[in-house]
Amino acid sequence: MKLIPVYKWTKGVRAFNQRNKRLMEQPWASGVLLLACVIVAMLLANLPFTKELYHNFLETSLAMSIQSPIDPETGVRAIDWVFPKDMTVEKFINDILMVIFFFTVGLEIKREVVCGELSSVKKAMLPVIAAAGGMAMPAIIYALFNHGTAAVSGWGIPTATDIAFAVGIMSILGDKVPISLKIFLTALAIADDLGAILVVAIFYGGNINFGLLLIALILIVLLVLMGHVGEKRPAFYLIPAVAVWFLFYYSGIHSTMSGVVMAFLIPMKPRFSHAYFQRRSDQYERRIIEYAKIKDEEGFPNGPQRHCLRRIRDISNQTMGLSYRLEHFLSPWVNFLIMPIFAIANAGVEITDLSYFNIFQYSPEIGSVSMGVFFGLLLGKPVGITLASFIAIKAKVGEMPSNSSWKMLFAVACLGGIGFTMSIFVDTLSFGELAPELTHHLRSLGKIAVLTGSLSAGVLGCLLICMFAKKTEK
Repeated sequence: MKLIPVYKWTKGVRAFNQRNKRLMEQPWASGVLLLACVIVAMLLANLPFTKELYHNFLETSLAMSIQSPIDPETGVRAIDWVFPKDMTVEKFINDILMVIFFFTVGLEIKREVVCGELSSVKKAMLPVIAAAGGMAMPAIIYALFNHGTAAVSGWGIPTATDIAFAVGIMSILGDKVPISLKIFLTALAIADDLGAILVVAIFYGGNINFGLLLIALILIVLLVLMGHVGEKRPAFYLIPAVAVWFLFYYSGIHSTMSGVVMAFLIPMKPRFSHAYFQRRSDQYERRIIEYAKIKDEEGFPNGPQRHCLRRIRDISNQTMGLSYRLEHFLSPWVNFLIMPIFAIANAGVEITDLSYFNIFQYSPEIGSVSMGVFFGLLLGKPVGITLASFIAIKAKVGEMPSNSSWKMLFAVACLGGIGFTMSIFVDTLSFGELAPELTHHLRSLGKIAVLTGSLSAGVLGCLLICMFAKKTEK
């Protein structure tokens, strides 16, 4: 057998890692992976030899318990401690892993509000108003189909936009979409995420334990004060974040909201100033030159030089704000691990008959989740976004994106109908007040409608963009 030289093997590994890094940096990569995970989830949930294993795995308990023997006289246990209560694999994904997703979304929203597309009233007005219209119209359409029925509480499902899919599709379309409209849809999706977060926090929580909520608020206030006095070390924010999650989890407010709250508390201002960084890096660079005189068999860098390089690296990190560092670190994990896991766990709908795909089914008792979600995403989103934008521009509280037209704005608004991640997440929180079998049935209908509605909105948006772009070129 011919052995591969070590240098060739390491060179191949580096090349493979570089290709993976370039692939992960593509804006469409996470969307393609999510789509693949949806297909895998549907197969796992419906193939005869995997569906039972799939559902049993998601229902596996992850709670830790400490129990003492049953007292023969009283018939009860002296110690019966379970933590966290009712924790399963599915709840772990939705209530813990998704906290990291919402934390990253919160960091992105904060960055845009502080120094991005939502940083000024002039910049923010159009995408914020458009996002509001893009949430209100789908909710109205859903309510029209389900008013007075058991399914009415699912009105929040079609109100969200999936930024990963929308931005990914725009990147594939290239220069067919004006840059101004790409910025507009990105800012709109971020504002939409904030709106979806508020919807989940206000309308999809449980019975509130005000005592635990008060403790959480006191802890949050202390963190705010700590930020004002200039504390910027990660441990002083991330350790309390676990306590805030715990308090939110048991207070009745959905635990994922703790991620958003903590994201807004993470400081953006760096620990070290530019002048300090320049002074200290210059000092260590001079030392590196001086230490080159030390004879060392290791060559460059020798021991003292390695210490200087590590110090330059540490100072460089501290010259970037903690918020930026966390967002940069977490984004790949969220896009390529947490969201795919969420998709596999939540997009697997067992199709017992083809009626799940009949979007026109309606019942006077339970309404039509399918029609409400499907038409809310396909029609409600683009109509709401375009109508709200028209009102904002005519009222002179917003400006039309440069080098764009109303036709192209409507076409781009169709991409706002790609709900997916947030829509499926809201679906998992809806209908909880109903009987378990009916809840499961309505959530399954909602997930199928989210998938078909998002796919239809994406295809419609792409077709209209290509059609209007060709007309513009002529």
